This record gives sequence, structure tokens and C-alpha cells, in this order.
Amino acid sequence: DEEVAALAQAVDTLCADRSSPGSLLVLCGEAGLGKTALLAETRRIAEQRGCTVWSARGGETLRSVPFNVVRQLLQPALVSMLPEEAREYLGDWYDIAGPALGVAEPGARHADPQGVCEGLIAAVRRLARRDWPLVLLIDDAHWADQETLYWLAGFAERLADLSVLVVVARRPGEISGASARHLDAVAAAADRPVTTLSALTPAATAGLTRATLGENADAAFCREVWAVTGGNPYETVELLAKVQDSQLEPVEAHAGELRELNRSARGGGLVARLEQLGIDATRFAWAAAILGSDITVDLVARLATLDHDDAVRCAELLRTARILTAPDPSTGRTGPADLEFVHPLIATAVYNSIPDALRRAMHGIAARIVTDSGRGAAAAARHLLEVHPDDDEELVGQLRDAAREHLAVGAPDAARRCLERALEEPPRPEVHAHVLYELGCATFLTAPARTIGHLRAALGMPGLDGEKRVDAVVRLSQALLHNDQMEEAVRTVEAEAARLGSGPAHLRLRAVQFMWEGIHAGETTSPGRSERLAELAATCTGRDNSERVLLILRGFDAMMRGENAEEVVELCDRALVNGRLAPGLGWTDSEWGVELLLMLTSAYAYTDRLDRAESLCNEALRAYETAGWSGGHLALAHAYVGLGHRRRGRLEAAERSLRDALDLAERVGRGLPLYWTVTCNLVDTLLVRGHADEAWAVAERHGFAPPYPSTVVLPDLRSVRGRLLLAVGRTEEGVNELEAAEKAAAARGHHNPVHVFGAADLARALATEDPARAARLAVDIRRRAERFGTDTAVGEALRVAAVLETGQRAVRLAARAVGYLESSPCQYEHAAARVEYGVLARSRADLERGLALARSCGADGLAERALAELATGAGHVSSR
Repeated sequence: DEEVAALAQAVDTLCADRSSPGSLLVLCGEAGLGKTALLAETRRIAEQRGCTVWSARGGETLRSVPFNVVRQLLQPALVSMLPEEAREYLGDWYDIAGPALGVAEPGARHADPQGVCEGLIAAVRRLARRDWPLVLLIDDAHWADQETLYWLAGFAERLADLSVLVVVARRPGEISGASARHLDAVAAAADRPVTTLSALTPAATAGLTRATLGENADAAFCREVWAVTGGNPYETVELLAKVQDSQLEPVEAHAGELRELNRSARGGGLVARLEQLGIDATRFAWAAAILGSDITVDLVARLATLDHDDAVRCAELLRTARILTAPDPSTGRTGPADLEFVHPLIATAVYNSIPDALRRAMHGIAARIVTDSGRGAAAAARHLLEVHPDDDEELVGQLRDAAREHLAVGAPDAARRCLERALEEPPRPEVHAHVLYELGCATFLTAPARTIGHLRAALGMPGLDGEKRVDAVVRLSQALLHNDQMEEAVRTVEAEAARLGSGPAHLRLRAVQFMWEGIHAGETTSPGRSERLAELAATCTGRDNSERVLLILRGFDAMMRGENAEEVVELCDRALVNGRLAPGLGWTDSEWGVELLLMLTSAYAYTDRLDRAESLCNEALRAYETAGWSGGHLALAHAYVGLGHRRRGRLEAAERSLRDALDLAERVGRGLPLYWTVTCNLVDTLLVRGHADEAWAVAERHGFAPPYPSTVVLPDLRSVRGRLLLAVGRTEEGVNELEAAEKAAAARGHHNPVHVFGAADLARALATEDPARAARLAVDIRRRAERFGTDTAVGEALRVAAVLETGQRAVRLAARAVGYLESSPCQYEHAAARVEYGVLARSRADLERGLALARSCGADGLAERALAELATGAGHVSSR
């Protein structure tokens, strides 16, 4: 009664207001405690109140079928639409989520799992608006496929702004690993603690017994019913049905027969009862258990090798024996099914009773039936996974085809299972390396460490040649990079390049080597690397993508080293085609990876070509959102959009973009290079806004502290960390960090004073304590800035110099800084220079202009400092 009341209240809350927040209830209990009955009651209550109800159910033998449960939920609503309507409702998500739902053909590209998840969330969001009030019921969630549970966990987090009621029923335990974590996340998002169902009390069992068998059932008989079943509602109902069938009088004299009757309803007793129905009925039940879902008499007949009349007779026998039943039409689930098992406990018992060799053989026949029906390799894959390994070349091919289909709909874990099973067959020697390579690609997004092992094994055996081998080497190096094994990534590509002679493959590998070395944050770089890269790039005209890549790498390297900015821009421009990325070098193209384009974007961002950098960032956002890539790639796109805003001086917009990026990065995983990039840029933005306490809180919360990653992060990690320490008053630690930043940058040859700005902050920090050293630093900063040549670099160097001077010399330097920064696209730095000049020159006009600029930038802290200067220096600031 308590559970029913809570469910009724949830339905009433949903129906009361179209704008009411969504809610989630989780029912937990062992098998037979009444979870399914409660869901059925929820459906009755909801439909009585005019709700739309969609339902789905996990299946023990169907856990390997990706998106199985979410398809059950959503397909009935979508297949009832015309194709044009379905496309309209899913909108931009149609090509991303449609294949996972089975309403659109998959594309050729591997779908991003996070993007598919977002598309499925969007699908429910849009359909819920149409079908409000909407109730979603998910039974046996412990047996749902991993892809559905991933979606459900993400969906549960978004319920606050979506008016829909979700009720999930599951058993405790049963699963482990990622699926268990997803279910735990669902439970954590529930509106109230998980409802744990309990068994019937002796009094309740007695009431049920008398309601079923008549009021003449005596107390001793009722107590024995409870003792035999343990109060399990399902077992109690089944036992009482058998008492009725056997016409046993419900009195104490017959109580001793209850235990034997109960055994016939479960486990070995059920199997014995099934065998008593005859071999044909047993084969029919076995075939139904193999199929698991969409059980039709014709399909079972084919699998059990029965003619149609015998199959119909067997189906009726099994219905009479309460083993199979007709599907409940009130569930709303669509499909061709004629039959389903009365309870999952029965399905499990029947499936487990099939002799092992026969079960595997029947799965093989089922796979053939599914394939012959034209449903594709992916649909047959769950059966192929169960077939006994037998050196079957055709089965290896089918599993590889299934893996490709799974990857195309965003189910890499399902693809992994298919390819791992293909290796057990095993493949022919000439195919083995290709299967390992495909397995490495399947695990690339989800398990970089596994990818490394698979690709190394593939490269260590014959079979991978030509472009496929080069692809495998590049993919291996990318996996090593994402696994924070940068040194090995560089050495891997270098060794393969040395093995090859000159030609396009060698040039590609050399370019990848230069790329990884360019973002390696190790203390030293290989001797002469920049010179070799410059020499190689000097021969490039940009006629093909390998040459364009080398031009980008050379431009990035020159920018990091602080070489002339005009030459950096000229190199980068030559890598474009009519000012745009060349075909094959787009944001979603996989041959070179996202790192290359981030290098190009960074080169433009730090040479004051912010229009070009922002154009690239916005293109990345559009490309990833269109392709449904909402994992690490989209996080980086938002981070670099934030970097563009930060460089422009649009600090509030920068913070918004970076917080969006951080939300995405959290889902991908902490500790990865992209996570450092996002966190570093957010801390830097908060600092220039004047929000030092919030910057410190973000740093503490997200681990922005040593040890640092093995990849280069822009702006320089140590410089940002040092600035943070100074801002929160930890001066000695800040000075130490800034000195370490200078040392690390010098070892790498990174002399660009804009992204490695630690020397400027260090000079300011040492101005009083060690003015001579501060002055030497200022001279070095100015020399580097003039070499680099951007207005921002020179203006920032002059700001540092002005801080270290006094009198009219300080005023003149500050005035020159304003002049340079006024021409720079970096408005925050211009605002800061205006404020500093106003103070030094005692000019109210410049202070007020600096204040206005600071406010327009969102630099609250700088604005506060300007106001303080106006207040405290009012009698000394000239009126000009």
C-alpha cells in the first residue's frame, strides 16, 4: 500500500502542472517480490489519469544487444510516425540518435557514444513535450544493456527541467562494472530513497491463500504456505495455482504436500515438469528461451525444427502449464511476439536447463535464421557470441561486420565483445592482425590502455601492411598520448618512420612525430628538432595534406619559441585552402586528429589573429554538434572558444564557455590532457576577472596542482598556477612556481612571453625584494616581445617595465604600453594598461576610461582596483 500510494502521488504531481519537474522512483527487490506487479499498477493509475505510458524490460539473455531497452521504450512512439514526422521530432539529432533507435540507417563514420546519449535524451525531451503527461516504466533494469543504462544515468540527471515520470525496477546485485555504476547513478538521482520491497507477512500470505482457495483454508495450511514460499509473492501465487490444479483441500492434513508442489514451480522441479510435457514441448521451450524476445510460433518452430501444427500444440501445452503466456497488450510494447515467459525466473530456469553443447548449437541456428531474415549481422551478434569456437572463417567475418554496425550506432562496447569473440575462433593468420587492429579502434574512446595492447599485438604479427599499418601506428601513438604516455607515443612513431623509406607514409609519420614532440611537456626536446622541422617545412608549398600538416606544425613551433609572429601567421595561412581547412583536415576527420587543429588555432590566438582563431573554434563547435560528438572533442572546442573570448577580453563569455567545457570534461574523465586544458583556462579567466577565491576553489576541486601532465597546455600551466598562488597570498610558493615555469620553458625553447607569462608575474613579485633581478627579467621579457612583434606582447612587456620604474620614466613607459595595447585585440590587457597609466599619470580621465573598459570586459577585480584608485587618489589625480 505504501508503494502504491507513493507511485500514485508521483503520477498526480506529474499531471498537476505541465511545467512540473520530472521525477524518478526506483523499486528494488529480489525476484518474485512484486516489482512487475507494481509497474503494472503504475500503468493502470497513470492511464486512468490520462497519461501516456511507455514501457520496456531488460532480458537476461539480451544484455549484449545495444540500445535494446531504450528502443523498446521509444520505438513505438517513433514507428507510429511518418518518416518525415520522426525526422522533424528528432531534428538535428535524427542522424545521430536515429540509428541507435533503429529508425534511421547508420552512417559510415563511427558514432560518438556520448553524442548518441545526448541525442537519445533530446529524443525523449521532444517526445515528452508532445505526449505529456508521459510515464516511462523500465522493468528488470539490472538486465538492461549497458548502452541503455548509460543513457538512463544521463537522462536521470536532466529530469529537473523535463516533466516526465520514470519508474525503474531492479533486483539488488546481479551486475557489476560499468552497468552497476550507471544503475547506482540512476538511484542517486531518484527523488526519494530506493524503495526496497519486502516479502509477504504470514498474515498477508494467509489472506492471499484464503482469497484464492476459499475461506475454509485453515491456519496451519496457511502458515505452511508462508513457510514453504518464504512469503515470496510470485512463488505464493504459483503454489496456490498448483494447489487449485491438484484440487488439494487446504487443510492441515495436506500441508505436507505443499513443499513438493512448490519445487515443481522452480529450478529442477520446473525442468522436470517441462520434461513431462514431452520432447517436442521441451524443444519448443528451449527455442523460446534462446530467442529471449519477440517469440513467435513460426520462429520457434524453425529453431526447434518442428512443423507448424506441432509447434501450435506445444505452445498451447506450455501456456496451460503456466510456462509461456500471451504478451500483455496493455504494456504498449509493439512487436511480432505471440508468446513470452510467464516470469523471468522461468525463462532463466529453462535457458539454464539446455545442455551446453546443444545451447551453443541452437544459438548458431538462431544466428542463421536472423541473418537469413535480413536483419543484419548486428542483430545476429548476440547469438554468434554464444557459439562454440570452431575455427570458422565465416563466423569471424560475421562478427567483424557486426562490430562495424555497432560502432556506426555508437556502441563500442558491443563492438568490442564481437571482436574479442572473433579472436577466440580464432581468425586465419592473415586476418588475425586486422581483427586486433579493429578491436583497438573499438576500444579507443573507452579504454586507451586496452587499445595500446591490441594495437601493439597487431603490429607485432604479419598481416598489417601499407596504409593500414601506418594507420595502426598513428592510432597507437594517439592512444599512448591519451593514456599520458607521451614519451612512448613519440618513440613509437619515430621507430616506424625509421623503418620506412622515403615517401608519403614516411612523411606522414615524421609529421606525427613532430606533432607529438611539439606538445610533449618534457624538460628537454630532441636536439635540433626545431631546425629539422623548419628545414622540412621550407620545402613545403601546401600542395597536399602532409605538407599542410608540416606547415601547421612549423607555425605552432615558431609561435611557441617566440619567433616573428608575421612569419608564424604566414606559415599557418599557407596550410589553408582559400582560407579554410583542406578536405581531410576537418575537425571530424580522423587521419590526423584534433591536436593538429588545436595547434593551428593556438598559433592564431597567440599571434593576435583572434578572428581566425575564433572562426576555427566556432567551426569546431558546429562540426562536433552536427556529428553528435559531445565527449572530449566538444569539451576542447568549448575550451578553445573560451580561450578566444579570454584573449578578446570577453571574460564573462569565456567563463561560461569554460564551465560548459568543464562539465563535458568531467564526463570524459579527470586527469586527461583535455581536463587540464579546460581547468587551466578557467582558473586563468577567473584570476583576470579578479575572482581569486573562486579560482582557488576551482583549482582545489579539480586537482589543478602538481604533478602536471606530460602534454603542453596553453596558457602555460605553471605560469597560471604561480599567478594563482600570488593572488591568494601564498607569495613564496607563487615565486617558486613561476621560477619553475621559467626554467621549464627555457629547457623546451619556449620563449613566447604571451602564453608563458610567468616571467612577467615573477618580475612584479620580485620588484621590491630583488629589484635587480626583476629588472633583468623585464629586459629579457621586452627583448622576447620585440622579437615576437605583436602589439599584445610589446604592450605587456612595457607594462612590466613601467611597474619597475618611477617618475616620468614610468609614466612614459605606461603611456607606450597603452598605445600598443590600444591597437591589440586583447581588451582586458588594454583596460589594465589604462588603469595603470591613470594611476602613474594621476589622470582621472584615463582611470575612468580604464574602469569603463574593465566593466565591459567583465573584469570585476580590475574595476574594483580602479574605483579604489579614484577614491584614494581623488586629491592627487589631475582633471585632464
